[in-house]
Amino acid sequence: MSKRGFTLIELIIVIAVISILAGAIFVAVDPARRLHETRNARRWSDVTTILDAIKKYQADNEGEHYFEIYDAEEDAYHILNEDSLFCDSGCLAIEEEIDGSDDCVDLNDIGTNYLAIVPVDPKIGDGYYTGYYMIIDSNGAITVGACEPEGEGSGGDGTAPEIKVTR
Repeated sequence: MSKRGFTLIELIIVIAVISILAGAIFVAVDPARRLHETRNARRWSDVTTILDAIKKYQADNEGEHYFEIYDAEEDAYHILNEDSLFCDSGCLAIEEEIDGSDDCVDLNDIGTNYLAIVPVDPKIGDGYYTGYYMIIDSNGAITVGACEPEGEGSGGDGTAPEIKVTR
């Protein structure tokens, strides 16, 4: 009568092969990279949402801008904050252009018909600093962008995409 089963060597080889495959899959999936890509996708969504709200407000009010934007200086960068009393100009994307200015636009009073809540950056946003900026040019075009997009390589390395929308 012969006994059937696996030898210890066969089991070790199978476990080693499974370990190698699991390691390769983990590296291929790269959860850190997926996290950076996910946060950047949220930033794209947020800047689009903010700009849509601003443009809808303008369309509903016969071309007039929201009062905070109407008073904003043209061709200057403005940090979008939830509270203009706590303006922080630590926006890396426009650090050179903003030149230490504390010029902010508070979107809290734009109305829930346009913006239910002011979006905040998924990594650096908090109760006062949204992590987004705005510029209005002399022709009336508005650009909204993300202050600190992340590189989409492993660990946030690599060139960060420029996340901004203009209308």
